[in-house]
Amino acid sequence: MLISFILLIGQNLYIWSFNSAHFMENFVVSARKYRPDTFQTVVGQPSISATLKNAIKNNQLAHAYLFCGPRGVGKTTCARIFAKTINCQNQTAEIEACNECESCLAFNGNRSYNIHELDAASNNSVDDIRNLTDQVRIPPQIGKYSLYIIDEVHMLSPSAFNAFLKTLEEPPRHAIFILATTEKHKIIPTILSRCQIFDFNRIKISDISNHLSFVAKSENVVVESDALNVIAQKADGAMRDALSIFDQIVSFSGRNISYKDVISNLNVLDYDYYFRLTDLFLKNDISGSLLLFNEILDHGFEGHHFITGLSSHFRDLLVCKDPVTVQLLEVGGEIREKYKVQATRCDGDFLIGALQIANECDLQYKASQNKRLLVELAVIKISQFSLKKKIADGSDELALLPIFDIQGQQVQISSGAISASGQSQDHTPAPRLEPLEKVSNIKVIRKQGSSFTPSIKDALAGNVSEKKGDDPIQETTFNELENFDEPFTNEQLALKWLEFTEELTDRPNLKSTLSVIPEITSGNQILLKIGSSVQEEEVRLVRFELMSFLRKELRNSGIELITRIEKQEVERKFYSDSDKMQMMLKKNPDLVQLIQKFNLDFKA
Repeated sequence: MLISFILLIGQNLYIWSFNSAHFMENFVVSARKYRPDTFQTVVGQPSISATLKNAIKNNQLAHAYLFCGPRGVGKTTCARIFAKTINCQNQTAEIEACNECESCLAFNGNRSYNIHELDAASNNSVDDIRNLTDQVRIPPQIGKYSLYIIDEVHMLSPSAFNAFLKTLEEPPRHAIFILATTEKHKIIPTILSRCQIFDFNRIKISDISNHLSFVAKSENVVVESDALNVIAQKADGAMRDALSIFDQIVSFSGRNISYKDVISNLNVLDYDYYFRLTDLFLKNDISGSLLLFNEILDHGFEGHHFITGLSSHFRDLLVCKDPVTVQLLEVGGEIREKYKVQATRCDGDFLIGALQIANECDLQYKASQNKRLLVELAVIKISQFSLKKKIADGSDELALLPIFDIQGQQVQISSGAISASGQSQDHTPAPRLEPLEKVSNIKVIRKQGSSFTPSIKDALAGNVSEKKGDDPIQETTFNELENFDEPFTNEQLALKWLEFTEELTDRPNLKSTLSVIPEITSGNQILLKIGSSVQEEEVRLVRFELMSFLRKELRNSGIELITRIEKQEVERKFYSDSDKMQMMLKKNPDLVQLIQKFNLDFKA
C-alpha cells in the first residue's frame, strides 16, 4: 500500500511517498492465523464435530450448549464455527459454511450482528445479564438465529447465574446460547440441567505434531519430526500452546529448527540422558550414574524434573516390552527405535522395580529437606536393583560389585581387581563372590501387604527390604550343601537352636519368638509352635538363614521346619464382690479381727 505525506514549509510544498510493506510487516501469530474456520479443520475433536454437524443436518438444534474442557482444545473455535454454519445460507454437502453468502462474509469480516460474544470474566454481574436478556429479544438481521457465545461462564456470580436461569431455559426461538468453560464443576446444577454438555478432550500428541508439521510447511519452515514431538509434549494437549511455542522456536532458530534447538530453548532434558542413565543402571554402575546426575544438575535442571522424566522413561520402556502396548509410546522417529532397542535389554522386573523407586522419590520430593540426597539415593537403589539377581544367576561378570554385601560384611574377592567400568583390569576371569559364613546381622525381608512391621532399629540400620507378592524366599543355597543325612536327637537340636538364638541380641522380638524349642515330629521334620501370625511372619523371614545353619551344624540336608499357630486361650472368670472378699480374707487372716473389732458389716 502506498502512503504519502504532504508538508507545507513556508512557500514550498513537499510530498513524500513510500510503500508500507517495506516499512512494517503485520505479523499474525500462528494460533490466530491457522485457527480452524470449518469443522473439517478442527484438530483432535472428531466426535464433537460430527455431533454438531448432524444436529445442523437433522435440524435438531438445542437452545443451549455447554462446551467444557482444558484450555486450548477448541471450545471457542467450535462455538464460532457452529454459529457461522447455522446461519450460512448455502451450506455445502459436508455441512460446512460456504464462505460466500452475506452471513459468512459478515462473520469473516467481524461485522456480523447475529453472533455476540461475551466475556463472563469481566461481565459477571446481574446488570450484565439483564442487558443480555434485553438484547436476546431482538431478532437477527440476516439468517435464522442469533447466537450468544459466553466465554468463561463459570466466572458469573451466583446472583448472575440465578438471573440467567429463566432466559436460558425458555429463550426466544431465534436465540441459541453457547457457554464455554474450563471449570465445569463451578457451574451450578440448575445451569447444567438446561444445556447439552460437550466435553472436549486434550488433543493427542500425534495430532498436535501433525498439525504443527502442516503449519511449518505453510510457513516454509524446515523442522525435524523429533522437535515437533517435543513441542507437542510440552503443550500438554493444548493446540494454542503448541502454536505459541512453535512461534517462539522460529524466532529463536529461524527457518531451520532442529531437535537440539527445541530442547535448548524450552529447557527440556534430552532423551539421550535417560538412555545413557538406563545403560549405567543395567551395568550396576553407581558412580557413573551419580556423575551423570550431577552433570544434569550442572545444566540447570531441577531434581524433581529429572525424577519425573526418569519415571516417564521407564514407563515408555515398559510399554515397549509388549507389541500390544507399544502404541502407547508417544514419541516418534528415531527416538522410538531407540526405545525399542533398549527395551529388549531391560528385564520386566527391573523396569517395574525402578518405576516404584522413582515414584516413591517423586512422592517424597516436596517433603524432603535434602532433595539432592533423596534423588541420589533413588539412583543408587535403581543401580543395585538387578545386582542381586545377577549374582544369584551367576551372570555377574560384568556387574560392578558393591563394597559391602547385604549382611554388612566386606565382600571377599577371589582374584583380580575390578575397574570403574566393571571390567577386570587384568586378563583373568571376572571375580566371583565367595560363599559367606553365617553372620549375626540378618537381613529382614518384609513381604508387601503383610501385617508384619519390622523394628525401628532395623529400619534405621538399613536392614529392611520388601519382597513383592507371595514370591518364596530363594533357597538355592540349600542345594549347594553336601547331601548329609546323619540322625540327630532333640537334645542336639535344642543345643544348636539356642546357639542360633543367642546371636540375635539386637533382635529381641525375634529372639523371644524363637525362645520355644522345636520338637522332632517324624524323620527330619521339626515342629515349632508359635502364638500368632505375626510371629509366624518373623520366622518365615529368617527361615533361610535358620535352615542353612541347622542343616550345616546337624549335618542333615533333609531338615524341614514346620510352624503351627497354637493360640493359648486364657480362662477368664468373673468374680463377685463376695468372692473378692473371701480371697482377701485367705490372703490376710488379720482382716477377720479388723471386722470383728470395729463391728463391720460387708454387703455384697
